Amino acid sequence: MFKAVISMRIFSYVVLLLAVNINAEENHCASLTQPSKCGALGELIDVEKAATNYPNLAAVVGEPDRFKLQIIYTQVDRDQQNNPSLSYYTLGLDPERYFYPASTVKLPISLLALEWVNEPQQTAITMFSPMLTDAAFEGQSEAHTDSSSASGLPSIAHYIKKILLVSDNDASNRLYELLGQDRLNDRLRQLGLKHTLINHRLSIPLSAEQNRQYNPIRFLRSDGSVALALPARTSQSQYVNIDNPKLGIGYMSEGVLIQSPMDFSNKNCLSLQDLDGIVKRIVFPQLFIGTEQFQITEEQRAFVLRYMSMLPGESDFPHYSKEAYPDNYSKFFMFGGNAQSLPAHIRIFNKTGWAYGHLIDSAYIVDLENRVEFFLSAVIYTNQNDILNDDKYETEQIGLPFLNELGNILYQYELTRAKSRQPDLSYLNKIIN
Repeated sequence: MFKAVISMRIFSYVVLLLAVNINAEENHCASLTQPSKCGALGELIDVEKAATNYPNLAAVVGEPDRFKLQIIYTQVDRDQQNNPSLSYYTLGLDPERYFYPASTVKLPISLLALEWVNEPQQTAITMFSPMLTDAAFEGQSEAHTDSSSASGLPSIAHYIKKILLVSDNDASNRLYELLGQDRLNDRLRQLGLKHTLINHRLSIPLSAEQNRQYNPIRFLRSDGSVALALPARTSQSQYVNIDNPKLGIGYMSEGVLIQSPMDFSNKNCLSLQDLDGIVKRIVFPQLFIGTEQFQITEEQRAFVLRYMSMLPGESDFPHYSKEAYPDNYSKFFMFGGNAQSLPAHIRIFNKTGWAYGHLIDSAYIVDLENRVEFFLSAVIYTNQNDILNDDKYETEQIGLPFLNELGNILYQYELTRAKSRQPDLSYLNKIIN
């Protein structure tokens, strides 16, 4: 049984963790879903109380500035009709403090691709229609087949599966090429995601100009004929991060140490606050006003949630071996670290990212057996020498153990947190199965 008994020592520590100081971060609560229910986690006054059971968490929270730590923990309470309400607790939350979002940008890209396919001019296709990508500019590549899909052909739906299951870079890049920077960034602003910017493909060394050029794309009918063809396109606007953020004291470039901070002006941006809000828009869209909801169908929302929680080994198409992709491959909270299996009654609907020493996770965590649910988002910077691109990060030694313990201490708290009504989570079984 996964449920554990909390010792008084650990419970006392959790109480300290949840100490509310409303004034500490009130300015950063304004764009959360329910700012009237927002408090600060509070600094861990006595980290020794956690050192025995949660040593990595105690060490990191003891030096939040060193690790550039940001946390959003959200309690969920239900009324008589099972409608949710949220209460936020934050630590170090600052949407103006830049961190590299890595693969977390793939989640909004996926959702905006679903929005795109729902538009009236796309009535000839669906998210399952074969999507063939051609090449027109230098640095671009074709994608006409996909051996991991049941049909052998790529599609928007199959790319989203690969993104949510194992954070596939190529899949995300293909949807980026479909949408382009203008579409992506215009919609992000309309959705109220003011600290998010997407302006480049991932893991491909292209210039800013090349990243503003998009491949021709063809969608096919079931008989193989072309249902919709998009020409090569180019964005005229340039999307640059505000304040031209720079990170580190130096960085490696082609084997040479450059002794100056690395410029992230032309890199993607996604604040923890926005990422947390995106996850909540998928799980509880009804808590957001209409203009801030993703314009996707209930079937598409269920599809996204299913693959957000699915473990790589549970998927047939695409198929992933447990040796290469263990259950906890992209489940950092509660299970980050050495390869391990997850209990069947624990489901984590999340998106992770890791790059340049940053480790990020944003999740809706559910225990179907014990009727527990909560949201948790966090980012930690594990790069002690502050040199980027040298592959000397403390991801395994510090980052994953910290996120593991952070998830577990809050899960243990949620197991005994008093609630006026227990949630009915049975509706999730239809999504998961």
